[in-house]
Amino acid sequence: MSSVFDTTNKTSHTESKAFLDPNGGVTIQRYDTLKYPAFDKFTDKQLGFFWRPEEIDVMKDSKDFKALTEHEQHIFTSNLKRQILLDSVQGRAPVVAFGPIVSLPELENWITTWTFSETIHSRSYTHIIRNIYSNPSKVFDELMDIAEIADCAEDISKNYDDLIELASWYNLLGEGTHTVNGKKVVVDLYELKKLLWLALMSVNILEGVRFYVSFACSWAFAELKKMEGNAKIIKLIARDENLHLGSTQLLLKTLRKDDSDYEKIAAETEDECVKMFVDAVEQEKAWAEYLFKDGSMLGLNKQLLCEYIEYIAARRMISVSLPKVYNQSSNPLPWTQKWIAGSDVQVAPQETEISSYTIGAVKQDVDSDTFKGFSL
Repeated sequence: MSSVFDTTNKTSHTESKAFLDPNGGVTIQRYDTLKYPAFDKFTDKQLGFFWRPEEIDVMKDSKDFKALTEHEQHIFTSNLKRQILLDSVQGRAPVVAFGPIVSLPELENWITTWTFSETIHSRSYTHIIRNIYSNPSKVFDELMDIAEIADCAEDISKNYDDLIELASWYNLLGEGTHTVNGKKVVVDLYELKKLLWLALMSVNILEGVRFYVSFACSWAFAELKKMEGNAKIIKLIARDENLHLGSTQLLLKTLRKDDSDYEKIAAETEDECVKMFVDAVEQEKAWAEYLFKDGSMLGLNKQLLCEYIEYIAARRMISVSLPKVYNQSSNPLPWTQKWIAGSDVQVAPQETEISSYTIGAVKQDVDSDTFKGFSL
């Protein structure tokens, strides 16, 4: 049976498996010696990125929104709803799904930090909505009425749910065939590892593919000098999501080295993983169709977005060693790169990056004159 703190586990943390170590989960949270230092660096980086949505001024966006055409308002509001859905899943799922089966302190710390950062994204959407809409509740209440959003919610939750269910039985009952309330429950460790692999692949797709139609639309408005506060927030979110994407890509590579079972699992599930990517791309294309059902906006249309999502997916699939499916080798929306690249996101009211948010930028030369002139 699992425990919050297993006093019988004497295994060295540097010898444990990343997940599902036979000797149990994380005991002492220590970071002096690490099996996989890269995940500790992900935590440092994410903490260095810390931001609050209230720091970004979206007051002008309220005026901009009123001046948008009805079609443009549909695009903007619909994308907000979809982003709320995606981060509502990610604001809880990583720690709920992966937390009970993680075995390394640096990985456990990263998963909790990652999940927390997703809650900031969710709070940012509320910040935007409160400042733009006269009735914010209406936006939230209507969210699941859109079929394309409901379908996406079901798709991205499935792999998480499958993993959570079997991991719960594993932690409660252990391996074997059990009878629970008259029903047979089979708990197989190899099958659990396979579900972990698929869940990680699913979240890799979520972080790396599913946001990008919505992101592109947000940045397209800003290119037209509209809804610029929202675009700054989306840039901060995209910066975080790129970090999360990198961590899931590294996790998938690390598992192959950490446990030989995952090489076999990767081969066995390759077709299923390819299908997961293809299904996500088709859902994003359907979303573009929904957004632009009444026409295009300046600089952006359904066809460009469909080509863009194929370009994004092609790169993501290469990064996790899956076969090539899409031939879109060049970015059809090259101007999006400036919104994705770099971490020099400016936030109001200072309109400069806050140095204390950046790793290594904590001021070390504090002396008696540092705060001279300050009055409290």
